[in-house]
Amino acid sequence: MMSREELQREKNREYEERHDLAVGRLRGIVAEDTVPEKYLVYFQDVTIFLLEMENVRRKIESGEWERYSVKEMQSINEILYSDVMEDRYEISFANPAYACGQFGKEMGQLLSFLYAEMRSGIPYAFENRTDYLTILFELFIEVYNFFECAGRENQEPETDGIREIIYWYASDYCDVFLADRILEQIDPEYSFAAEIIENADLDSDEYLYRFGEYVSENELGTAHHLRTLPEETIRKMADVYTEGYRIGFINTGKDLSKKSVVNIRYTLGFEKVIRIAIENFRKMGLKPVIYRAASGVITKREHHKIGYYGGIPNWQYEYDHRQDQALFMDKRYIERRLEVMHTVYEQNREKAAQFAGPAVMETFGEKPFSPKPVPEAPSYSEEQKKLALQYDSRSGQITNEYIKGEERSFTIVAYPVPEIGEKYPEIFNEVIRINTLDAKVYEKVQQTMIDALDQGEYVHVKGKGDNRTDIRVNLWHLKNPEKETIFENCVADVNIPVGEVFTSPVLEGTSGVLHVGRVYLEGLQYRDLEIMFEDGMVKDYRCGNFDDESEGKKYIRDNVFKGHESLPLGEFAIGTNTTAYVTAKKYGIEEKMPILIAEKTGPHFAVGDTCYSWSEEIRVYNPSGKEIVAKDNSVSLNRKSDISRAYYQCHTDITIPYEELEEISVVTKEGKHIILIKDGKFVLPGTEILNEPLDELKQAL
Repeated sequence: MMSREELQREKNREYEERHDLAVGRLRGIVAEDTVPEKYLVYFQDVTIFLLEMENVRRKIESGEWERYSVKEMQSINEILYSDVMEDRYEISFANPAYACGQFGKEMGQLLSFLYAEMRSGIPYAFENRTDYLTILFELFIEVYNFFECAGRENQEPETDGIREIIYWYASDYCDVFLADRILEQIDPEYSFAAEIIENADLDSDEYLYRFGEYVSENELGTAHHLRTLPEETIRKMADVYTEGYRIGFINTGKDLSKKSVVNIRYTLGFEKVIRIAIENFRKMGLKPVIYRAASGVITKREHHKIGYYGGIPNWQYEYDHRQDQALFMDKRYIERRLEVMHTVYEQNREKAAQFAGPAVMETFGEKPFSPKPVPEAPSYSEEQKKLALQYDSRSGQITNEYIKGEERSFTIVAYPVPEIGEKYPEIFNEVIRINTLDAKVYEKVQQTMIDALDQGEYVHVKGKGDNRTDIRVNLWHLKNPEKETIFENCVADVNIPVGEVFTSPVLEGTSGVLHVGRVYLEGLQYRDLEIMFEDGMVKDYRCGNFDDESEGKKYIRDNVFKGHESLPLGEFAIGTNTTAYVTAKKYGIEEKMPILIAEKTGPHFAVGDTCYSWSEEIRVYNPSGKEIVAKDNSVSLNRKSDISRAYYQCHTDITIPYEELEEISVVTKEGKHIILIKDGKFVLPGTEILNEPLDELKQAL
């Protein structure tokens, strides 16, 4: 079997002649003035950028890159990403608002997209992907030629013609970009990043610039900090991460020995931890696939970063281009994508079956981002929204056919980056402590809570002060309380750190208002977020991010609801990690805490699928030996008749902090109220130990 480098060299040879012709044509464009005058600067600027990318690729191929100093590498990194940095973005053709101001809305959107798509080639240069770069260059040249023809006839280029060129680029090259993307996710031979992590000198900054990602102070600062930590601390971080993954399989009754591939997702700077994690996974019989977060329109999922990635030069740029597919998406294109997806999985059925699931190391601490609305940015029409949802549903079904939900698992852990503040080293050490808390202590306390919750007909959650939460969450009816339980006792396996009990609520009868003053979800900030439920389904929603309430609704629908008009309440949980809560308060980083940790610091509600989606039939037990039976709701049960109506392909947690709680109580069939939390403190006998960190914080203040 050929190695990744050998496979890539073979592909590069296949594209060599086309590539040389394309580069030669680009060099000619720089000196030409054959397009209509108002577009001349655009084409020359983008051409110069493409030639700069090609120059980097040649340095990589020849080995010249390895002789560069760190400062020289840093300079090239800044040049490649400078045009979308915040201080340059306002006058960049990558900015839809600026491009539309120069060329009109339709043309501006198309040309801004084209430039963004060319910029997606930066990582291809560092991977020496002559094949991918050739495809991008040829797309650009084809559009340029179209403008040339219009220029010769003294006419304005027609946007329909450009749109058609872009459409066929996306459709024709699905079987290249999308097919390779799927293989990168299941085949360890495709792991460009793993080779750097395992073989580079991690005590030098040089290796960070070899990935081709933007390198900010966060990535550099993280790498520098990890170099100051003892080896045993680095190993402890890696062990928690990989052991949580292994235990996740055990706790859900899944056989890890049947698998041979694990997907590692992380942010640059943590390579010292990831290197040891790779060693740990290999001892479990798992090879790593570490694929890059997608950069091109054919493979990326809006602005979400799924895979490894570096710094984000400008989140507004990412957000502005999240729905670029709106420029060409139609039913035929969606069918084409699904066809390619199914074919690739079918051809690689055995490899797909070996995939065990993702192990994710998230970061947090960046300045919360609240996007500004840009009307010039492409956005889906109502018909396209329906197509996007259909694609998500059908692609989820295809994936589950070959990578079965009942056989895969995951784990997630999170660490801060230097941007979190000047006390970063202290905060980092606190987070290590949070991620390694004694699970046995929490297991016992949480079981006490579950014993009370299992008696309930419903849970009543009420906010205090400015928090308008007032919601009733209906619970599953136990048939055999001696052997069954409603809530899962979560003790640091798939979701690190420890500290929650959760269930799938009964939708019917679950109604009320969920409100939180400020929350940070998947990199986006929400202010005064309010969601109304009726019989477990979202009835209405709003937020205070924008003066225009309709903009706020669109913001929630696009990003929290993933395009759906309504979602079920897929999870209700009570977080018990008061240590994490106190750490956030102590350092003033509440709004920067990731949902992974924040969900453990109060009750949380997840809109979308349940925690057990695609694996409801797997029998799961708590450490107490009782079987968890509340895994379905009336929506997920649709899988037995029409699977397309059972899943939404999303699950977003929203947490209410302790200080915003007046009361959480369990109401029994007899009408008895068992109070769990009162005025932000745990009052159920047997859970008082959870108040100790809260009391220490109060004394400190």
